[in-house]
Parts: sequence; structure tokens; C-alpha cells
Amino acid sequence: MVQAPGGRPGAQPPAMTQPPPPKAPAKKHVRLQERRGSNVALMLDVRSLGAVEPICSVNTPREVSLHFLRTAGHPLTSWVLQHQLPSPKQLEEEFLKIPSNFINAEDLDVPGHASKDRYKTILPNPQSRVCLGRAQSQEDGDYINANYIRGYGGQEKVYIATQGPMPNTVSDFWEMVWQEGVSLIVMLTQLREGKEKCVHYWPAGEETSYGPFRIGSRAVKEHPEYTVRQLTMQYQEEVRPVKHVLFSAWPDHQTPESAGPLLRLVAEVEEGVETAGPPGPIVVHCSAGIGRTGCFIATRIGCQQLQARGEVDILGIVCQLRLDRGGMIQTLEQYQFLHHTLALYAAQLPAAQEPRP
Repeated sequence: MVQAPGGRPGAQPPAMTQPPPPKAPAKKHVRLQERRGSNVALMLDVRSLGAVEPICSVNTPREVSLHFLRTAGHPLTSWVLQHQLPSPKQLEEEFLKIPSNFINAEDLDVPGHASKDRYKTILPNPQSRVCLGRAQSQEDGDYINANYIRGYGGQEKVYIATQGPMPNTVSDFWEMVWQEGVSLIVMLTQLREGKEKCVHYWPAGEETSYGPFRIGSRAVKEHPEYTVRQLTMQYQEEVRPVKHVLFSAWPDHQTPESAGPLLRLVAEVEEGVETAGPPGPIVVHCSAGIGRTGCFIATRIGCQQLQARGEVDILGIVCQLRLDRGGMIQTLEQYQFLHHTLALYAAQLPAAQEPRP
């Protein structure tokens, strides 16, 4: 006869009360308010768009990842973008297939670069990184955490994506602006969003020197969502104009309620490109130089595709961006935001004679 623990022979052990299963955490969704009759999302909750978060993507061998980034695509016509946008689940599955293409520190053969990286895991891809010349001194080296980014149609060096300058990299930043013939800077972060995201790298008054470069502030124009500064940059005897656009409607805790402000920023940049002198790359930065930076660049390329072809390949755009700089478009929320922003843009274009599929 079996002796039950702590009881008489043959007694059955007391029944164990099972605790109730824990409730599954509620899934956080991006809040989308769609306009009746169009499926175009006009209102979005984009609180996470500025955060520096790891990307949950598939872990695949590097050659497989690069092949995916070079070949993947999912063209969407203007009509489909407005009326049959992929579901959140479909966008999630598509986004998670995109390799991040982040670079490990051991793969970046630049001694001493760590002191000039705002985030230790967000590094420039070696094949497209910007290398500084020698405007400052032989001892400074050529390193800056920045990458050349291709634009519409694969055009080379249309943008430079970079991190927000740090106290010890401000003069490097301005050297890059001078070296590359930059006439337009787009800033997509506040200086502080809970903690420092970027240092104040332009003059608080009329003029300030940063290394060998003298930066002057000539005019400031406030818009509801962004501020435009007309700067001058002097090196030795030469003076150049530089337009600085600070997009203030995209902070961490007071996010834009709609995609409209971002599209108005794109329009401001288009105007700046048309009136600028010889075209150098557009410098775009947030804090890490991959999240909001990637969203802005992808939005402008997407708008250009819609204008020229009546369709947009958002998956292909993100893959091209990540080939040039790892992690561009950091989160699923940003990927969804990009689709809905371009759907809104497509709805604003003149009606195309495009049949329903």
C-alpha cells in the first residue's frame, strides 16, 4: 500500500489548487483614425518614433541579408495605398523580415571612434560612411558617425544621415557640412527629450566659432511646426549660405497628431532644394540618425515616386536605406506611419486616371 506523504496509508494527497492563468498583456496598437470613404489614416499615435530601440528582425547570415535588402520590393499603386492599404498584421510581417544591417564595433576599423558615437550600438556602415578631410588637423582623424544615403532612383549621395552632434563632435559636424558642400540641414529632434538628444550646435547670438569655422545667424522664421534659420558659414576667406530647418513637431512626449506636419516639412525642403546653389547632400539628423531621420528621407523618396510613377515601393525604399545605414526606420510604428503618411500624400495629388484593380 502506498504511504501518502504526511497522511495515513492509502490516503490521497490533497488536491493542488491551480492559480488562474495570467492574463495576456494587452497588445499596444498604433492609434489610427481613418477618414470615412478613403481608408487614408490621418491621425496617428507616434510616441515611440523617436525612441532608440532595438529592431526585432530576423537573424540571418550576412550575405542572405544583403541579398534581401538588394532585391526585396512591394510596389503599391496610389489607388491601393489609399483604399487597400495592407493591414497592420501584414505590415508587421513585412517589417520583421527586413534585416537591420547594423554594424558591429569589431567590423568598424576606425581606432578611437567610440568617443564620437552617441549610441555605442548605432554605427555607420563602412562602405558608405562619410570620411572627413583635413580642414582641422592631422590628429583629429577622418571619423564622423554619418553615412551617405542614396535618394530617388538610387542617385548617390543625395542625403547624409548622421547622429545629433555631441560636445566633442560639433566642429566635426561643421567640417562635414563644409567638405560636402551642404546648403540644407534638417534637424528632427529637440535638444533634450528627457535626456540630451543633441547639443546646440548653431549660434545662440549672431556669430559663433566652431573649430576653424565661423557660423553666423542672419534670419529666423518661425512656422507652426518648424523653425527656419538662414545661417552663413565662413572658412578662411570663403562664406557660404546654409539653411537650417528645426522640425519641432516631433518630440518624444508631444508627438504630431497627424502626418500633415511631416508632409509640410517635405514641401519646405523641396523649396529649399530649388533655391539652393550647387547641390550638395542634404544633412538629416535626429538623435541617433536612423529613426526619425529614416522616416523623413523615406517620406521624401516615397513622395517623389508617387509623383513620377503613381506608385511607391515602401519596402524597397527601407531596404535601400538600410543598405546605406543600418537600422533606418527603427520600429514597426514608424513603418506603419510611413505607409499612412504616403497614403495621405497620394490623396492630395491630382486625381490620377488609374483604374481600380
